[in-house]
Amino acid sequence: MTRPAIDCLFVVGGAYHDMDFARLELLKLLAENPHVRTRVFEDYPDPDIIAGADFLLSYTCDRVPQRQDQRQALIDFVERGGRWFALHGTNSILRFIEGGTVTTPDETPDFMALMGTQFVGHPPIDRYRVDVVDPAHPLVKGIEPFETVDELYLSRPCAPVETLLDCQYDGGPLGSFRQTPTEPGRHPVFYLRHLGQGAVLYLTLGHCRGPHDMRPLLDHWPSTDRCSWEEPIFYELLRRGLAWASHGPAEQGEA
Repeated sequence: MTRPAIDCLFVVGGAYHDMDFARLELLKLLAENPHVRTRVFEDYPDPDIIAGADFLLSYTCDRVPQRQDQRQALIDFVERGGRWFALHGTNSILRFIEGGTVTTPDETPDFMALMGTQFVGHPPIDRYRVDVVDPAHPLVKGIEPFETVDELYLSRPCAPVETLLDCQYDGGPLGSFRQTPTEPGRHPVFYLRHLGQGAVLYLTLGHCRGPHDMRPLLDHWPSTDRCSWEEPIFYELLRRGLAWASHGPAEQGEA
């Protein structure tokens, strides 16, 4: 019997990241499953398009659904059993004020509750250790603690989450982010936000940036940053997340 297609809704867009690079890399991973058919959007689409997807994938920064009917469609999608693999800055809202300070206002609490957390800042890009919180969970089974160079995402909790990987923030310099916690503590890197019959799987790793990606703040960025995209373990986590989202086999991350 012919296996039915699996329809993926992929939202990739926003600011201060090399969205072209992330889009291409994730499309290549999606193409590893010949049954996945993908529609790509730069912004969140209309509710009927959200409702028609089999699973959701997002890689965004400072791009949240502005309309309440879009946000409600996303909540309904997850509650009725849908799966959403959300990456890096999906939970971010950035507002620049005087002196280059960045605030992260609570403008869409329903969306952030769906995400489970809201981004509030990060120290400068550096190497840090990622630890395994639940080594028996299928999504991280067999994965050892590892180091990566990336943005260490700090976030505030908006709903209960099941943390699979986390990292330690030691209270170092915070750059321009006003609302970043100043106290040391552990922050989730890979987690599940269960809601109704479905869930959001969130992975905070994966910063990427090229020479033209800081506009309009800067005309030129002096380096090309690939961060965790240079690490095989990151691609392993991406493949497990995509398998989970598309209801793949247990050994590839069924939860």
